[in-house]
Amino acid sequence: MNSTPPDVTRKIIGGLLRLTVIGGAVIASLMVVYDTDKEPRTDDASVRANFIAIAPEVGGRLTKLPVKDNAFVKKGDLLFEIDPRDYQYALQQALSDQNNLEQRIIDTRRKIAAENSAVEAAGATVRTSETAIKTASSAVEMAKAAVARAQANVATTNAHLSYAINDLHRLQPLLTKQYVTVDQVDQSDTAVRVARGEYEQAQAALAEAQSQQTQAELRQSQASDQSLESKARLGQAVHVVDTLDILESQRPGLTARVERARLDLERSRVVSPFDAYVTNLNISEGAYAHPGSPMFTLIDARTWWVIANYREGKIRNIHLGSKVDVYLMGHPDRKFDGVVQSLGYGVFPEDGNVADGLPNIERTLNWVHLSTRFPVRILIQNPDPTLFRIGATALTIVR
Repeated sequence: MNSTPPDVTRKIIGGLLRLTVIGGAVIASLMVVYDTDKEPRTDDASVRANFIAIAPEVGGRLTKLPVKDNAFVKKGDLLFEIDPRDYQYALQQALSDQNNLEQRIIDTRRKIAAENSAVEAAGATVRTSETAIKTASSAVEMAKAAVARAQANVATTNAHLSYAINDLHRLQPLLTKQYVTVDQVDQSDTAVRVARGEYEQAQAALAEAQSQQTQAELRQSQASDQSLESKARLGQAVHVVDTLDILESQRPGLTARVERARLDLERSRVVSPFDAYVTNLNISEGAYAHPGSPMFTLIDARTWWVIANYREGKIRNIHLGSKVDVYLMGHPDRKFDGVVQSLGYGVFPEDGNVADGLPNIERTLNWVHLSTRFPVRILIQNPDPTLFRIGATALTIVR
């Protein structure tokens, strides 16, 4: 009966063990490669968050600065306050100007209410005055006609008187020669006296007609003056209405001044717009804050994400909405849940620069060609603001 020597047996067992270990290593390597290809991972990742520079919108001395550097503040907490007195005075002045304008508008409206009656009365007076002018003009024309008739009557009676006097002077010499009778001379004398009376009455009537003409012309002048005065009052009432339009047109400007003064006063007190961390605080109370000059930075503690740089060969297995396990290098024992929010579509190339309008391709060939990495934005769904810091290193595994 043949038996196998112990050395040969040990060699066979050793060979089998070596083959088993090598096979296991190969299988494990293949599994690792498959796993890393199916579930890409990288430690070339860093934590990011939104941050804003806090700068005042108005200038002035800082009277309150309750925040501290690297402190956590909640939404609505006071960050700083600028001396509000200048802006309070400006608001009071703007409100005073606005109130003054409103009072002027009210007074003008009262005047208009009173002037409305005055306008109607002035309009009626104008119409009455115009009627009076027409009536006075007619009276003047009638008076002129009366004067003309009186003048004609004076001329007629004067002619009759002259004729009677001449007839008397002819008869008186004939009486001594007895060519005429005394009765004829007396009749002629009586005719003279009658003609003289008629002439004197005609002159009186002429004087009266001239007086009436003067009075008619005076009434015409007074009617014209009253018409001008009524038109002036009417124009004044219309001017008051125009003044109201001008005053009301100033309302938007004064309202804007009030709102601007109120906004500046509100801007003198700055509160946190969200939960955040204060950083880069290098200022103290009493300093002068300049509009637009940043004083410190707020890091938004509400939303955190990780920018992970994956090789271009791994990008094909990463999709929008993919679940991601995130670990922080400073706290490797804590796993955070993430989701792929976006994938980068461009990075600055290291070669292939454009020169004079044509691609400049490097002629040298590297033996080892490194694959390009593209950034993947991963939103953290359960962040712990006390552990996350901008720029912290992270490990990400896409599931």
